[in-house]
Amino acid sequence: MDYRIELIFVPVSDTDRAKEFYEGKLKWNVDHDYTVQEGLRFVQVTPPGSACSIAFGEGISEDEPGSLRNVQVVIDDADATRAALLEAGVDASEVEEQAWGRFVGFADPDGNHWTLQQIVPQQ
Repeated sequence: MDYRIELIFVPVSDTDRAKEFYEGKLKWNVDHDYTVQEGLRFVQVTPPGSACSIAFGEGISEDEPGSLRNVQVVIDDADATRAALLEAGVDASEVEEQAWGRFVGFADPDGNHWTLQQIVPQQ
């Protein structure tokens, strides 16, 4: 039996501002933006190359906006990704070197924190 994580909910306070950040600055693809009814809007966004999407909107999460902290995204090149984030106007951390990878962090406008990991081959 397979188990696939394909959608993670991200709690935000302003759906349009979050959509502009993820689509406009990060260039993640907007798969859906659907208002079911007043107070219930669902936006699904997928990072390039990812099998897992994120969702945010109105009336879809009871979590506090900005409370996401523990999602890690694998990238090919920490330096290039950091440079692209900075060029897009995203405040990205310095590249952190660890034995198990190279890491860059950033937060969305609500303070949801993302960790990006470049996997480093083991010696």
